[in-house]
Amino acid sequence: MPQPRYVLLDRDGTINIDCHYLSNPDDLRFCPGAVMGMRKLRLMGLGLIVITNQSGISRGYFDRATLDRVHARMIAQLATEGVEVDGIYVCPHGPDDNCCCRKPRTGLVEQAIRDFQFAPHDTFVVGDKPTDIAVGQAFGATTFLVENKANRNGKGGSNGQGSEEELAASLLCQPDYKVEDLIEVAEIIQRRICGHYAGLHITHTSMCETPTTEVVEDSAIETGQQPNLRRSEKTVHEHAE
Repeated sequence: MPQPRYVLLDRDGTINIDCHYLSNPDDLRFCPGAVMGMRKLRLMGLGLIVITNQSGISRGYFDRATLDRVHARMIAQLATEGVEVDGIYVCPHGPDDNCCCRKPRTGLVEQAIRDFQFAPHDTFVVGDKPTDIAVGQAFGATTFLVENKANRNGKGGSNGQGSEEELAASLLCQPDYKVEDLIEVAEIIQRRICGHYAGLHITHTSMCETPTTEVVEDSAIETGQQPNLRRSEKTVHEHAE
């Protein structure tokens, strides 16, 4: 049985428009093409895992409960569009905390590999910052740099001043692909997968399967009730050794 393949997605600037330390679920706005692109990836049978730096916690801008509410809203809205997220992995530290999980360090991805048992060199890593590309390259993954107009025209820059390691990643950033949005990511991955299987005469529809998604009612979030999320959706992993 083939090993499952995953797309590792940055959050701010890749899935949602990057605003200044997003802390209010009502301010969540998806990047153009993000939802449709994620749906296409799911239809190809690929898993979706979010890998995100959230230094706003370390900086005292918001707490973990607030972040969880933002993620609950994101998961709920994606679910209504037929998109299931397998897991969200968070680094809550700042650039100077010298943790092992803040991108471009690889601690969060290593935790995801242990949890989901996938081959990292067969993954696709997508993000809008050089640190995302550096993480993917550390594992030999295929990397995509999202150059999204919505982020270029928006507030952007929620990570603030980076560490020397992050600045070095900026200088060395050489992604496999530069793309406008997640729709383009899905199209490129589809061509790569279909090309790989072409010799086996496997059609796109036969190798892709429509995921089943448990819809989370927005009303539960609006009223402050705890939404009934799947285990992988309600658990935000924190690798903070």
